[in-house]
Amino acid sequence: MSAYLAELRVQWRPLLAAIIGMSSGYSITNYVTSIMAPHMLQEFGWSKAEFAAIGSLGIISTLVFPFIGRLTDIIGVRKTALIGVLFFPIAYTILSLQPGNIRIYIGLFLAMGIICITTTATVYSRMVVQYVERARGLALAIVASGPAIMGVILAPILNNFVEAHGWRNGYVVMAIFSGACGVIALLLMPPERKGANATLPRTRAAREDYPAIFRNRAFWILAGAMLLCNLPQVLALTQLNLVLLDNGVSAAGVSAMISTFAVGTLVGRFICGIALDRFPAHIVAALGMALSACGLFLIASPYDATPVLMLAILLVGLSFGAEGDLVSFLVVKAFGVRVYSSVMGMMTATISIAASIGALTLGIMLKNGVGFAPFLGICGVTVLLGSLLLLFMPTSAPVEEEKIAEGETATA
Repeated sequence: MSAYLAELRVQWRPLLAAIIGMSSGYSITNYVTSIMAPHMLQEFGWSKAEFAAIGSLGIISTLVFPFIGRLTDIIGVRKTALIGVLFFPIAYTILSLQPGNIRIYIGLFLAMGIICITTTATVYSRMVVQYVERARGLALAIVASGPAIMGVILAPILNNFVEAHGWRNGYVVMAIFSGACGVIALLLMPPERKGANATLPRTRAAREDYPAIFRNRAFWILAGAMLLCNLPQVLALTQLNLVLLDNGVSAAGVSAMISTFAVGTLVGRFICGIALDRFPAHIVAALGMALSACGLFLIASPYDATPVLMLAILLVGLSFGAEGDLVSFLVVKAFGVRVYSSVMGMMTATISIAASIGALTLGIMLKNGVGFAPFLGICGVTVLLGSLLLLFMPTSAPVEEEKIAEGETATA
């Protein structure tokens, strides 16, 4: 275990750079928006419906992720992240000066969703997989937990500051915070590696790389699994409390179960990360995602006793946290570092598309009076199928980056 952890100590710079970068980047904008929104709505008279509709514009980011991933593979993590690091303070500053025109807010929201995703895991996690190999799963878990932990720390501090000094000053503080943390992350980054074989070219033409990626059966297996497993993501993100209330849970019980979900997410992330470093990745991934199916089936069942629902929420939380590790791990295992972000960008887009499909399906079902239970049952089936699909992931890593470039896939 000492040798296992020693790698994290040796490679502390890329690890810390990724943590700081992600924890001050686009991943925490939801916390900031939720704090600022009530104050702006009150001051400008914007309707809740107008503001809620703005959230749907995030689908634009889905279309951009593959391009950002490719850009990262071409110019590197530092230069790609620099784009968002420079734009964030500008965007926050403009938000602090906005006159109350919702079109300006929408424009900035879209700009941040396009430009600032250069500060997400698609970019920063590449720095981690370049430098950490033996403890890669644990390292990815640590980095993925950064934004959530930052949200727990930052949200109450920022909220109290906004209550005392106003939302405009709150945006100014965020401009300073994001800029300072972004610069620190960039300075901490060591020189980028080109992969295991330093003589290999870091990039090739898209006409060579993408056909090789698409010929790799791991791409289609992983994309299919992510599409199936992320249809119920809307439940975890926005509907969990409503689902629990629909199952007869009291308001106090809902709070306790949501806390259980949050704890399960964090625990699942680290358990999965360590397991990926020690056991066959395809089996760990399949089991990790299957936990969510079990939880969904329990919630959909007629058994609404508190212990049953608590267990179900815990299982969904564990699986939700595990996914944050296993996608990155499986991508680098199947494709190597050289095209890592190109593939990650497409996987992130796939996950976002699946979540949008799930949200649309749930909305239609609720509008027609169907209720949550059938949707939970359907999603339980799709997640289970996606979990089984992960068992067909290649079991051996690419021997060398040259073979990945030529489209030779790992053998099962």
